[in-house]
Amino acid sequence: MTQQPDRELAEVQRRHWQQTYSAHPGMYGEGPSSPAVHAAAVFRASGAREVMELGAGHGRDALYFAREGFTVQATDFSATGLDQLRAAAGQQQVAERVTAAVHDVREPLPLPDASVDAVFAHMLLCMALSTAEIHAAVREIRRVLRLGGVLVYTVRHTGDAHYGTGIARGDDVFEHGGFAVHFFDRALVDALADGWILDEVHAFEEGELPRRLWRVTQSLPR
Repeated sequence: MTQQPDRELAEVQRRHWQQTYSAHPGMYGEGPSSPAVHAAAVFRASGAREVMELGAGHGRDALYFAREGFTVQATDFSATGLDQLRAAAGQQQVAERVTAAVHDVREPLPLPDASVDAVFAHMLLCMALSTAEIHAAVREIRRVLRLGGVLVYTVRHTGDAHYGTGIARGDDVFEHGGFAVHFFDRALVDALADGWILDEVHAFEEGELPRRLWRVTQSLPR
């Protein structure tokens, strides 16, 4: 039987990210990711004002959304990363528009139903999560979004050079350099969009390998 990613692996990954952020403060720099720039434009066009970012890390994208005028609720399972986010929010004078909370995406989101306009998740859903956990996370995102709300997420996909290599953890999860990644196929993207409007699946590359990703934009009917 294929081994499934489990809570033990999740805890190992949490510790690894804590150590990584401690060793490399602000490791992704201050500028926003290209998916965040795209998302801000999509969110603004949809009339969104309140944004939730899942897997915010040290906050480069959450802080960008705040600088663009959105109210941002940022979550991550690394307390170290979020400490860096809060400090940077103060330095950039956007602290009044940013809240940060430690949260594991395997758990229900700490928000009431229909309470945010948009959700952003850059490479969060393709971490060490089982397919069942990914589906549960997207159901939670749907729960907290208002009607017409927008989700923009990015994931590494099965066309990536690391897919099928490294340490196999089961359920299309492979580990390289201590980081475990769940590689998406198109069937999973389509399944996660069931009941949504699938606005766009955009292929792009990032980093030195380069990593091959999809940027997915989907919205709830009004």
